[in-house]
Amino acid sequence: MNFNLDKIPNRTQQPRSFGITMVTDKGLSLQDTKDFLSVAAPHVDMVKLAFGTAYVTPNLDEKIKVYQSFNIPVYFGGLLLEAFIIRNQFDDYIEVSKKYGINYFEVSDGSLSIPHAEKCGYIEKLAKMGTVLSEIGSKDKDREHITPPYKWIELMKTEFSAGSQYIIAEARENGTVGLYRDSGEVREGLVQEILTQVPGEKIIWEAPRKDQQLYFLDLIGCNANLGNIAAHEVISLEAMRVGLRGDSFHFFLDGGK
Repeated sequence: MNFNLDKIPNRTQQPRSFGITMVTDKGLSLQDTKDFLSVAAPHVDMVKLAFGTAYVTPNLDEKIKVYQSFNIPVYFGGLLLEAFIIRNQFDDYIEVSKKYGINYFEVSDGSLSIPHAEKCGYIEKLAKMGTVLSEIGSKDKDREHITPPYKWIELMKTEFSAGSQYIIAEARENGTVGLYRDSGEVREGLVQEILTQVPGEKIIWEAPRKDQQLYFLDLIGCNANLGNIAAHEVISLEAMRVGLRGDSFHFFLDGGK
């Protein structure tokens, strides 16, 4: 850091296995990407090219190489995989990933209804090629069929067994699905029950809103895994992680986590 301050919590160091900040890139230009990384690279651990933006992004190969030059894993949004699957082009997805040097994979079923056994089959295949992040919680966008905590836990354990390295707990970019109520309020009982059965270090909590990020930092500590972070929020999130934002100012002064 730029100067010394006492009572700053210990952040994990890159390359991190936990304490992850996953950024969602929804269409940064090539120059924007370079400018963003010139400031934020030490605090970025993964970048998702959101939903299907990779299909329409100019200079995609160059942009991916910029991220990779900083040793930051970059991967396609889960919706893109679903788009290949519904068109019976899973093998093409693998070839596209190889073409761009992508070895991180998000497996989701947010737009396409995929039987869970089939989803786990995709996880197993992709795990042989690299790191799989599988997503759970998108089904809860249908408020008439909220997934109970025991089912979240069961799905998580099954997907870990299939080869997922991390489970992404879904929120979507507006933070009102899966982990959250329509208001954006955290489903606290769900989160706390999950943590009785699944290690927090293996879950990436999608938390696009400041209040949601703050909740997980308060609950888990400065090294909570957080995802769906906007590029322009990375520095402010890192300050909040270490107690240097008004909302988290008192979190770590007593030597807390």
